[in-house]
Amino acid sequence: MTTVARPPGSLTVGPLRPVILRLAAPAVAMMACHFSFNLIDSIWVGRLIGAAALAAVSTAGFYVWVLLSLGEMVEVGLIAVAARRHGEGLPDAAARAAGAAVLYALAAGTAVSLLGFALTADLFRLMRVPPEVAQLGHAYLDTWLLGGPLVFGFFAVEATFRASGDTRTPFLILTASVLLSVGLDPLLIAGLGPFPRLGVEGAATASVMVRGGGFLIGVVIALRRGLVRLDAPDWRAVPTIFRVGAPLSLAGVLLSLIYMWLTRFTSQFGTPALAALGVGHKVEGLGFMAISGFALSASALVGQNLGARQEQRARQAVRMTVAYCLLVTTATALAFLAIPRTLVALFTTDPAVIADGSLYLRVIAFAQIGQTFEIILEGALAGAGYTFWPQTVSTGLTLLRLPLAAWWSATIGLLGIWLALSVTAIARGVAMALFWTSGAWRRAVV
Repeated sequence: MTTVARPPGSLTVGPLRPVILRLAAPAVAMMACHFSFNLIDSIWVGRLIGAAALAAVSTAGFYVWVLLSLGEMVEVGLIAVAARRHGEGLPDAAARAAGAAVLYALAAGTAVSLLGFALTADLFRLMRVPPEVAQLGHAYLDTWLLGGPLVFGFFAVEATFRASGDTRTPFLILTASVLLSVGLDPLLIAGLGPFPRLGVEGAATASVMVRGGGFLIGVVIALRRGLVRLDAPDWRAVPTIFRVGAPLSLAGVLLSLIYMWLTRFTSQFGTPALAALGVGHKVEGLGFMAISGFALSASALVGQNLGARQEQRARQAVRMTVAYCLLVTTATALAFLAIPRTLVALFTTDPAVIADGSLYLRVIAFAQIGQTFEIILEGALAGAGYTFWPQTVSTGLTLLRLPLAAWWSATIGLLGIWLALSVTAIARGVAMALFWTSGAWRRAVV
């Protein structure tokens, strides 16, 4: 029997604990960087302009979320395909799949941005936000969409590195991008020094500039290391990338659209409640970015170990990843319960926004544990190439937010909307745990 040589840094050999932490630490930090772009925009806009601009960036951010979710389709699918090829000892096949994914991502990003330009006005009408909020949100979103193709491309480049077991390189690129964004945002928003005063458009401009630069740098590095081949893309890999990544991605799109629709219920409680929805969602991201980082690690670990026919190692890796992540999310849940006003006050000094946002955090704190199981196990299932049925169930539970929010907000007010978000998040965690323990993912073919 011929033994396939494993490349250095393979995820299929050695003790799991250091492997998990080696992948998870930069992956969590990388998710923090992705999360930080809109967070930085919101903090500077809320502090330098005001509550209406903060609400505008928050509501526009829901379409940005759609864009990012569609970009993750390429990311999730490519990780499953390329990690499997690396696990099989076929790095050139992985590089050719990555080449096709990068080119496909650029084309898809262009299409999504053009669609966004056509639908922007309708989106704000759908959300029924106040005219001032809609005007500012329109300006922010139109500027952000200009960089859509490059954002999509970076997802593909990022997945290329992670599938090979390298999370350090994309982390360093993203860290540099975030640091530049922190400095550029106030300069372009307020027009300090020689810079023009662009307001909310300045925040979007800074994000587009640094993300685009990160993509270009990442492509050059990946080409030099032979991790991506743009000269010989394997277009046959694209349908598999789409099939694996689409369910998870479309679930994210649906979640974004539901938040847009939830603004219709939230806006009846005033602009402070609308701003609080965006602020609460971003603070909630403190736990989400840790969970998502561990989920990316779980996806790569499962993909490579199943490719190497080491199912038990894959199962053990998932158990350990969940346990490590729970240490983080339990801490964030306690923080949401203990100091919610302090967290919301980072964005605004408006007392009404702080009150509504604090209520959001107290309620959503209980969902942090459920989301740990939900998102990490979704990543593990995606790494195994099993996404359709888990995402079908997850989508149904996500859709349940709308009738619950409508019903409960009519009876107990704003608290009802926050409860609808928390209860359904916990339910999705239970559902993903059942899918993973059932073992149905063992029959998936990648």
